[in-house]
Amino acid sequence: MSAIHPFRVLRATPLWIVNGVITGLLALLFTVLYVGANIDPVGHMKKLPVGLVNADKGAAVDGQETNLGARITESIIESTASAGEIDWKVMDEKRAKEELGEGKLYGALVVPANFTSSTTALTSTATTGTPARPTLTVLTNQSAGSVGSSLARAATTQAAENASLQVGKELTAQSGTGQAKLPVAARVLLADPAAVTVKDGHPLDSHSGLGMTAFYYALVLVVCGMLSANVISGQVDHALGYTHNDMGPLRLHRPLIQATRVQTLAISSTLMAGLSLLMGTLVMAGAVGIMGMDAAHLPLLWLFSVCAIAVTGIGALTLLAAFGTPGMLVVTLFFIAMAVPTAGAATPIEALPGFYRFLAEFEPLRQITDGLRSILYYDARADAGLTRGWVMMAVGLAVTTLFGFGTTSWYDRKGLHRIPAEKKPEKTAVSA
Repeated sequence: MSAIHPFRVLRATPLWIVNGVITGLLALLFTVLYVGANIDPVGHMKKLPVGLVNADKGAAVDGQETNLGARITESIIESTASAGEIDWKVMDEKRAKEELGEGKLYGALVVPANFTSSTTALTSTATTGTPARPTLTVLTNQSAGSVGSSLARAATTQAAENASLQVGKELTAQSGTGQAKLPVAARVLLADPAAVTVKDGHPLDSHSGLGMTAFYYALVLVVCGMLSANVISGQVDHALGYTHNDMGPLRLHRPLIQATRVQTLAISSTLMAGLSLLMGTLVMAGAVGIMGMDAAHLPLLWLFSVCAIAVTGIGALTLLAAFGTPGMLVVTLFFIAMAVPTAGAATPIEALPGFYRFLAEFEPLRQITDGLRSILYYDARADAGLTRGWVMMAVGLAVTTLFGFGTTSWYDRKGLHRIPAEKKPEKTAVSA
């Protein structure tokens, strides 16, 4: 037994340097990835999809057919075209509601059918009492993400208010000296004729977390897969006799069973696939059964949950098998550090810096979140993110499986076994 006191290892400079570099790098990366993604969503916003609906039927004004709704939509597009923050999607009201219900729009601005007739009535001297003020409606969509909906609401409301002021200037110029004949209330409204109201374009049930349950549910699935991979990897090593298993003060050690790296990964992946059935069931039971989360399509939700945990877990196992001890750091960075800011939950993808948008194309948390949004909020529509979720999980499983088994197979062929074979002692010649 060594006479050196255990605490003397704290004097070892490499111990401090290596752990300092690793922990410092983790702290820096988490800060840059989390804070950097969300520090200025308005400044980074580019082409946020918002619907623009002109349902105005127009009216005859001084013998000429006039459509003020068309003027408003044209002025909104022209005034915001240079900034590029909002991608105005001109469509009819039916299509706007459909795309709000598919999560393709973060909001919409609707010009009502009677907008022209209600607006021009403000200039009529025949009107008695307070004239009815026309209304522009801003539709929000919390199911697409609360921050994205808020950004769309702010931009759309501002555009509607500016358009109202522009129409007011035109009406004031047209009425000229006739303004003096108008009622006082009409003259006040003439400068800013349109009222702006805000409505929920795609209402959610009360237990939907204001559109955030899909993200948190997806995060639970990813964390289950990631942490279970770490547990399963350790337990398989213990079962094969490669490592000790500490249970409080007790240390257990099983007889060594020689297994190749490929065999070890296959055993771990099989265990992960089987336990995903249990974890997916318990996650859904806890969220829906115990906590009362609003959810439909429960069989589909269960299947998607099981597959998400299995794919995430097997992906994490392949990284652990390929990189060994540092693999858990790689798993944490890939499945958590880079995934949460790019999931499109807190901040929409359209409001992220370019690097984060690139990450969002393949980060698993975003694909799983979109698939769950479709199941929980959009009646499991394939084009609302569900198809992409399934496809990206299949691609992820294929890529990680090829990488994991390809890497471990190469290790085995090179003789890089986990416990190197002991060299047999050389025989020495005995002289007669």
